[in-house]
Amino acid sequence: MKMAFVALKSVVLGGAFLWLWSWVALSLARFDGRLGGPLADWTRFAGFTALAAGGALAAWCAGAFVVKGHGTPAPFDSPTRFVAVGPYRHVRNPMCIGGACLLLGLGLSQRSPSMVLFVPAWWLLAHALVVFHEEPALRRRFGPEYEIYVRRTPRWIPR
Repeated sequence: MKMAFVALKSVVLGGAFLWLWSWVALSLARFDGRLGGPLADWTRFAGFTALAAGGALAAWCAGAFVVKGHGTPAPFDSPTRFVAVGPYRHVRNPMCIGGACLLLGLGLSQRSPSMVLFVPAWWLLAHALVVFHEEPALRRRFGPEYEIYVRRTPRWIPR
C-alpha cells in the first residue's frame, strides 16, 4: 500500500512538473514570428520521436525512484534509498535528459523555434540546479556510496 501511495505521488508530481514546463514552453510560441515563423514540416516527426523517447526515459527514472528508492522525483519528496539502477547506471541525471527530450520534442512537434531555443536555457538551469544543489545534497545524504557512484558514473554523457 505504501508503494502504491508513493507511485501515485510520483504521477501527480510528475504531471505537475510536465504541466509547468509545457506551459512555459508553449507561452514562448508567440515569439516564433520574430524568429522566422514555424519550423519545417519534417520537425513534427522528429518531435514526436523525441517526446516518446523523453517520456519513456522519464517514466523509467520515476519508476526506479518509486520501486528502488521508495520516493518520488520531486526534490522535496526524494527517494530514501540510493538509486543507481536502470538509466542511473549510465548517467547520474537521466531524468533531466528525459525532461530536455520532452521539451525539445514539444517544440519540434509544434514547429516552434522559440520552444526549441528554450531547451538550452532550460538545460543550463537544470545543470546549475544539479551542480549547486542536488549533488551537494546527495553527498551529505548518501556519503561514500554517492562518492563511489560519482567516480564511476558520468553526469550527462554515458561512457
